[in-house]
Amino acid sequence: MNEFIFNPKTPNDIAKEFVEKIKQQRKMLKISQIKLAAKSGVSLGSIKRFESKYEISLNSLIKILIALNLEKDFENLFTEKTYNSIYEVINAQL
Repeated sequence: MNEFIFNPKTPNDIAKEFVEKIKQQRKMLKISQIKLAAKSGVSLGSIKRFESKYEISLNSLIKILIALNLEKDFENLFTEKTYNSIYEVINAQL
């Protein structure tokens, strides 16, 4: 049986939240857009477009994530969690 899952967020909403988290990390590390461009090898224009219009190539996104030490978070997006007991499952839902 197919269930309809209602997601009130639009793709733009999700992109905005994603970019904001990356931007927060950049600011927490006290890295300007200019420094991030130099460190990542992504052009300043691409970084500005990413942070304002949420547009970027996958390759450039990965370079930015590496420069901000977020590549592991990206790699873990689609990894299944494994649990050793029912208690871990219950605690993960809290």
